[in-house]
Amino acid sequence: MTTVTQMKCACDACLCVVNLSESIQKDGKYFCSDPCANGHPDGSGCGHTGCECQ
Repeated sequence: MTTVTQMKCACDACLCVVNLSESIQKDGKYFCSDPCANGHPDGSGCGHTGCECQ
């Protein structure tokens, strides 16, 4: 049996892969940052290098 420890951020536009132990969980999904978890309410991205989600 394999334990999943990483998953792509649940934000569709986001390219980030998050460690589940460090992710932000909301509604049963895993996100890399507060902006992603909250649906980018102010239009800001996650701020991670190379990712342009918003």
